[in-house]
Amino acid sequence: MAYRLFSSHPSLFFNGRKPTSLSSSSRNFKFPNYPSPTPTSHSITHANSHDPDANSLSLSKNKIWVNPKSPRVKQLLKKSSSSRYNNNPLVKVTESLDSCRTENEVSIILKNALGDKFLERDAVFILNKMVNSNNAPIVLNLFLNNINPSKDKEVILYNVTLKVFRKCKDIEGAGKLFDEMLQRGAKPDNITFSTIINCARMCGAPGKAVEWFEKMPRYGCEPDDITCSAMVYTYARVNNVEMALKLYERAKAEKWRLDTVTFSTLIRMYGMSRNYDGCLSVYEDMKALGVKPNVAMYNTLLNAMLRAKRAHQAKVIYKEMTDNGISPDLITYAALLRVYVAAQFKEDALGVYKEMKENGMEMSTVLYNVLLSMCGDVGCTDEAIEIYEDMKNAGTCQPDSWTFSSLITIYSCSGKVSEAEAVLNEMIESGFEPNLFVLTSLVQCYGKAKQTDNVVKIFKQVLNLGTTPDDRFWCCLLTVMAQTPKEELFKLIDCIEKANSKLGSMVRDLVEEREGDGDFRKEASELFSSVDAEVKQPFCNCLIDLCVNLNAPKKAQDLLDLGLMLEIYTDIQSKSQTQWFLHLKKLSLGAALTALQVWIGDLSKALASGEDLPPLLGINTGQGKHKYSDKGLASVLESYLKELNAPFHEAPEQAGWFLMTKAAAKSWLESRSSTEPISASSSMDLGVPAMALHH
Repeated sequence: MAYRLFSSHPSLFFNGRKPTSLSSSSRNFKFPNYPSPTPTSHSITHANSHDPDANSLSLSKNKIWVNPKSPRVKQLLKKSSSSRYNNNPLVKVTESLDSCRTENEVSIILKNALGDKFLERDAVFILNKMVNSNNAPIVLNLFLNNINPSKDKEVILYNVTLKVFRKCKDIEGAGKLFDEMLQRGAKPDNITFSTIINCARMCGAPGKAVEWFEKMPRYGCEPDDITCSAMVYTYARVNNVEMALKLYERAKAEKWRLDTVTFSTLIRMYGMSRNYDGCLSVYEDMKALGVKPNVAMYNTLLNAMLRAKRAHQAKVIYKEMTDNGISPDLITYAALLRVYVAAQFKEDALGVYKEMKENGMEMSTVLYNVLLSMCGDVGCTDEAIEIYEDMKNAGTCQPDSWTFSSLITIYSCSGKVSEAEAVLNEMIESGFEPNLFVLTSLVQCYGKAKQTDNVVKIFKQVLNLGTTPDDRFWCCLLTVMAQTPKEELFKLIDCIEKANSKLGSMVRDLVEEREGDGDFRKEASELFSSVDAEVKQPFCNCLIDLCVNLNAPKKAQDLLDLGLMLEIYTDIQSKSQTQWFLHLKKLSLGAALTALQVWIGDLSKALASGEDLPPLLGINTGQGKHKYSDKGLASVLESYLKELNAPFHEAPEQAGWFLMTKAAAKSWLESRSSTEPISASSSMDLGVPAMALHH
């Protein structure tokens, strides 16, 4: 996000502040005898040691208050020093000097305007009004050579000239003028450095501002609190955390004035270092100090919460933002959408989208795609279709490859073949070729619809494109195989062996119920070592599902045991003196059934060996249904437990939990003569996808 570093940072211009380090020379400097200003409630001029304008224009102590409701206000303002200042004939001289192309032209204009008598007050006035940093040093040298001021007064003239470089955002020129100043023997003061620091910051060069700030002690200058406050922002901007926090803590202790932009930059600094608690701490400090936040600050904070994946905190911040009467902009909504989508807060994300439409916000293709991707992740098919229609009707953006990919994925996960194919055709007509992600989704779609020949067709298309199938593709294909009738599996095995001989050989051994030339566990271990870490668990899930579908419980248990040994599965079981729990919510259906069977066997062995069971035993399946299925793991496991006649009961206040007492477990286990194998002939349906596909 881009920031306006200076326009919204009033403290950088040092307006309306008390003099802090004004040298004696500047206090004694003789300024022109312009009429005393007439301050009103509209404009009251302050003597300001850091602003040459103020030094040259408002030294009089005779201030007169004018009632702003007086009918004579306009007349009085016309007679004020501000009006006379602008009507001064030297203003036109200054404009001519700014337009000069040569040093000779500058000299002629000054001679014609001032004659042979160059006065210090004229020098201050003219330099203060100039806006051309190329000509200002020439004018300055002419004045210095003709006036020959004292060293103290030279500093004032240099400071006024440096202001021209600040106006022009010319930090390099300011540095050169500073060097000339030193060569003439003039000693820089606080005003010199504050002007150059401001210039650097206005140029978007915070690193240069830091360099000039750190030079100050070398010349005997002690920065005042206003300059230090501004440097909190600057050090944060260059990510010098140590100095930024050092000045920030001092600012809070000494009650320096810090503005919204400074706080926003501190939040951004903390966010870059991933210290998200620090972001919130700065926000709380800001509220405690009574500094009013703006929309840019809230956007910075919300983006930090996005990176922190703290959707709940983002909701709280957004509510505070609206409660404070600050209207969100497109950046706000974009951050909220992303943080809610990342957390799969479906209702909140769709609520933000609705609010954007009501406020007439123009959505980008990227934001539409983020929403569509979320709909795919959480199974919101109807909402996705509505969003897609909104996108086409908006007329401000066009669907891209990501758009079509998301829609195809949504239809594929639901097994809606005709709809997925229609979007595929629309995608091709729009000039986008289907990529591996789209083809993987189509494999899943045809697999759910039991259209094995079309799965083979897509696989051949992948190979014809010269694309190497990735681990997600193989995982998806294994999921399809777990749902395919055994008599059609050989069509898919032939495909796999062409591109992945290791996986093909292992799958053929499973289907043909042969031991193979080597050890099954060894083959599986070698296969897992070649798979990306983030895909290992769903990959293992898919293989176990296939074993269950093929009625090979021993192989399924071998894979589960190998997964535990290789730490592909972690925290499946928790044990204490009072309770033993089995956690299945992260497993696929086949893997969960296998783990349950193994766990029941372990309980039987523990009881037979004389080990005392705990007072409570439980199974955690998670809650809710699968996003693309009418079934959830809890409902399937509940049916299976009833088949086993297991005395588990569903916890009334804990959805997805099944509990059994020690006495009930002991009686049941003792009554079991043997452990029944899990088979594909049971009433379980492995049609739930073992892996959600993501962009």
